[in-house]
Amino acid sequence: MSETPQKVRTLTFETGSPEDPLRLREGGTLPGARIAYESWGELNDSKSNAILLFHALSGSQHASGHNPSVPEAGDLWQPEMHDGWWSSFVGPGKPIDTDKYFVICPNFLGGCYGSTGPGSTNPETGAPYGRRFPHVSVSDQVQFAAKLLDREGIDCLHAVVGPSVGGLCALTFATLFPERVRCIIPIASGFKTTVLNRLILFEQILSIENDPFFNGGDYYDNGRPDLGLALARMISHKTFVHLDAFERRARRDVVQSEDSLAWYEVRDQFQSYMLHQGKKFVRRFDANTYLRISDMWSRYDAVREGDAENPRDLLARCKKAGHRFLVFSIDSDFCFYPEEQAELVTHLEQAGIDNVYITVHSDKGHDSFLLEPELYAPHVHYALRDS
Repeated sequence: MSETPQKVRTLTFETGSPEDPLRLREGGTLPGARIAYESWGELNDSKSNAILLFHALSGSQHASGHNPSVPEAGDLWQPEMHDGWWSSFVGPGKPIDTDKYFVICPNFLGGCYGSTGPGSTNPETGAPYGRRFPHVSVSDQVQFAAKLLDREGIDCLHAVVGPSVGGLCALTFATLFPERVRCIIPIASGFKTTVLNRLILFEQILSIENDPFFNGGDYYDNGRPDLGLALARMISHKTFVHLDAFERRARRDVVQSEDSLAWYEVRDQFQSYMLHQGKKFVRRFDANTYLRISDMWSRYDAVREGDAENPRDLLARCKKAGHRFLVFSIDSDFCFYPEEQAELVTHLEQAGIDNVYITVHSDKGHDSFLLEPELYAPHVHYALRDS
């Protein structure tokens, strides 16, 4: 008998104002912002059992349970979004056990699922921000998450957890607010974005920028750049799924389509599968948001985001705070290669910081953290128990 997902709803909080605008790391400002979030479990009396969860690039605040409606997301809240992206990981009796912990997950600033983003109305013009929405950084995401914790009265987290791009946020939270967390769990993430990933992200950025409907980001009244966003997703999807798993999915899941381009007719089942992924994605995501988060990831350097001189200077804060790290690699990951987690662990060891480094053996690639909770559960359980 299948489990009935717990019903949850997205909440929001507002921060900043035209009189006291929000200043972002790259120099932009916002006359206030809304952050969408969801939470599960209950805070204990001392408010010491909270876990902050950051989502991946195209994820959302809806990590667990069933949420059929997020009005602020409009038609982007597709049926595939209704069940949480980590329901197998977050919930009663799950690896992150909401019978024990209060878990809170914010949608990124610049997002398209309820947080203020490029598609939101600019109060100064009455039109969507579009191209006028500023650049965001990982440290901006962390600062806004800290404001949310302040609103909840949470001084110190039991843990901060983040898979993929969310792991960059988890690491930066620990270095910017070392006194506000004890345990840090980055999953399939990194320390500094590699040249390879910057180039892959640049290809995706170009695909959106060159869509004839993009119009510099001001497209909300004139048709969305769906072709560019679909191509961006197709480029990235190759890094999320191991080739063996990709072949299995393509053979199993996709009915051959009759798609044709200007000249080329799609006959190959693998091309058809990839095109299917791109078309499905554009129904649930905004191209401007994709650009902002891709840009944020492309420029990530933990030392720079933490305003430090070098890795040792950065991580000395974690050493002083007595942090414990649980770092996960996936041996078949083509998105954040295992060498990236190894670099983080090397810096942790050189700084004398307590850490456990786990390599997950999987044939599912980067998507393993979404699909195989049993490979992570015992390690997460013990890390949270001992923190």
